[in-house]
Amino acid sequence: MRVYQGRLKKGSYITNVDTGKKTKLARIVRMHSDEMEDITEAGAGEVAAMFGIDCKSMDTFSDGSLDLAMSSMFIPEPVMSLSVKPAKSTMQNNFAKALNKFTKEDPTLRVKVDNDTKETILSGMGELHLEIYIERMNREYGVECITGQPNVNYKETIGSLQKFEWLHKKQTGGAGQYAKVIGYIEPINDDEKKELGKVNSFENECVGTNIPPEYYSSCEKGTFDAMKEGALVGCEVEGVRVVLQDGAAHAVDSSDMAFRTCMANAVRDAMRKANPSILEPVMAVEVNVPSEFQGAVVAALNRRMGLIMSSDMNEDGSGIKVLADVPLSNMFGYSTELRSQTQGKGEFTMEYKKHVQVNRNIQEELMKKYREEKEADNAA
Repeated sequence: MRVYQGRLKKGSYITNVDTGKKTKLARIVRMHSDEMEDITEAGAGEVAAMFGIDCKSMDTFSDGSLDLAMSSMFIPEPVMSLSVKPAKSTMQNNFAKALNKFTKEDPTLRVKVDNDTKETILSGMGELHLEIYIERMNREYGVECITGQPNVNYKETIGSLQKFEWLHKKQTGGAGQYAKVIGYIEPINDDEKKELGKVNSFENECVGTNIPPEYYSSCEKGTFDAMKEGALVGCEVEGVRVVLQDGAAHAVDSSDMAFRTCMANAVRDAMRKANPSILEPVMAVEVNVPSEFQGAVVAALNRRMGLIMSSDMNEDGSGIKVLADVPLSNMFGYSTELRSQTQGKGEFTMEYKKHVQVNRNIQEELMKKYREEKEADNAA
């Protein structure tokens, strides 16, 4: 924990600004590698470790007199996922404890349960990132894990403006369901997403009371329900602006659920007609190798459909630094290939850069695979 203002003293109380939880500082230590030095206080600018505090990365603490929080760092969305489960049922408790601890300390690591398969899905920033946590579960918690094949986190988007007009009407005796929405969807680019601070947008341009104002929030919820699953391969949708312009309601049969369902169906139908496409994550890859391996490394990145951005001598003259943008789906197994190519002398790092549209052939392959998996699930 880093102190930004004032002094932390042993025995004093601090309050988590995010949760409001108050904790006593029973012990403060200064870390020297893997050795701890007990101290009685830490001042502004110092970094110290505390014991017995329930918190997560980027939480802000104060003495309780200030209600201020540090601005959070930008947390990118995960780009890779894999299913994971403990090898034995007796390991389930430790498995849950490990995941709870890891997600608190690392906000780029995400855990969810697949609604269809009931599998635990671990998502992170790459193959190595996930491998490290699988290994830590074994080493720190004694949990041997069985993992599925890593999956790249594709996204979907649209390519053109599409108007919609959708009527949702059901009558089953008694009060029914009635809602009508009119509007359009259109694509938004990366600059607009940054300006908005989100990947999708809902805008209400309704004038008058054809749609009563109390149903606007339901229309917004329905919009984002539709964004959870795209029309092509069932991936999350991004880069879409949805504009609600008009509609209609019924004095008896309209409800929040009716408008939420109507809007979700309207947006799903519009996205299917708006030239949808699949986006894949592209990684910024940096490879450092002795100069004699430059040709082999560049050729290998080209085979993996990488775009070479630069290939220059390191500042200290110790070797070559190659920078490339490479689709994440083509980076599986690269660490093994690099070791083999460079006699163990090469090293690389990669970080998420952006999602870009896949080419038509890859899109067709992904859609075919998705249809086959759906058919297999339906047959099971």
